[in-house]
Amino acid sequence: MSGSGSITLKHGREKPVMQRHPWIFSGAIDHVEGDPAGLLDVRDSAGKFLARGYGNPRSQIAVRILTWNEAETIDETWWRGRLQAAIEARAAWVEREKLTACRLVNAESDGLPGLIVDRYGEWLVLQSLTSGIEAVKATLVEQLADLLRPRGIYERSDVDVRAKEGLPDSTGVLWGDPPPEPLVIEEYGLKYPVDIFTGHKTGFYLDQRDSRRWLLNHHTAEGGEVLNCFSYTGAFSACAASTGARRITNLDSSQPALDMARQTMALNGFESVEAEYVCADVFQQLRVYRAEGRRFDLVILDPPKFVHSTRDIERAARGYKDINLLAFQLLNPGGTLMTFSCSGLVDPDLFQKIVFGASVDAGRQAQIVGWLAQPVDHPVLLSFPEGRYLKGLVCQVTGY
Repeated sequence: MSGSGSITLKHGREKPVMQRHPWIFSGAIDHVEGDPAGLLDVRDSAGKFLARGYGNPRSQIAVRILTWNEAETIDETWWRGRLQAAIEARAAWVEREKLTACRLVNAESDGLPGLIVDRYGEWLVLQSLTSGIEAVKATLVEQLADLLRPRGIYERSDVDVRAKEGLPDSTGVLWGDPPPEPLVIEEYGLKYPVDIFTGHKTGFYLDQRDSRRWLLNHHTAEGGEVLNCFSYTGAFSACAASTGARRITNLDSSQPALDMARQTMALNGFESVEAEYVCADVFQQLRVYRAEGRRFDLVILDPPKFVHSTRDIERAARGYKDINLLAFQLLNPGGTLMTFSCSGLVDPDLFQKIVFGASVDAGRQAQIVGWLAQPVDHPVLLSFPEGRYLKGLVCQVTGY
């Protein structure tokens, strides 16, 4: 990383750093010495060393901390050690679960702020989310290739957060061969096509693995009718089909995603299941189903992120309540709602209150029979609660 220097915090602003939170916001900084975009020592107002990280004066998060150890040198050996630690932490679990796809590096929660690495079979997909990771990206690619010997490493750094870092989008092959289109992974006996080139996130919702397993292990859809909203490539639909669903409606605003949902059903031999693929706005289509008197035994709501900043929370809460109210109204007595929020700024308590309010306004009594969250390969650092973004509730309607 180029440059070196230091930042001095304003008096009284050192507590989060001492508690090992990995972000320092620009408002906490008194002054900077040296290159503000380089590697920076963080000092309190009395000049005492607190931490070391990489800076970006163009971002509200002015420093992302890499180490709290003053004796630690941030060099190629350091980066390799952090990568190796993250990979090894997952190795036994991945082997035991017989997974062909998982997250290998989860940014701040693995001590590598700004870096995401996902594995899909013999390919790796990398996201460089910050200027500090961008500066060492070539080194990281070489080290990942050496540590894991993949067939190829593909970049999907085409996310909104890069603009906040002053970075353009970047996609393409970084090393080795390009992945096939689509690439097929296996998870708990089911096969899923993955569009690494243009799909959501790095191509697939790896973070919903535990939710899919919950559906497989704890719910029976035998003879039932399922509505999968924001269905994407139909992973939840395949799980419902495997538990005996009679009819499944996949609802999404993307026709290419729905085309891949068809592939998902075909890959798993579910051609006998009656399936519908509806390309429409979910909010509007749920109202259409309500007007038509449609009823379902299982409704799945897995919407995209509604909240991008604190000023969005109130609007997003209205959106979450709206779709959950509609979902409750579309459920048969005894039916099940699986509902999610991936907005980190909507905490689990607030989300549960929103779903409760939706049930009241829908005139439905419901029990929570499951709490869902991101899986073990998406860990949350205790000092970084922002890493917990995915939360889900499984609600069973017990009365009208």
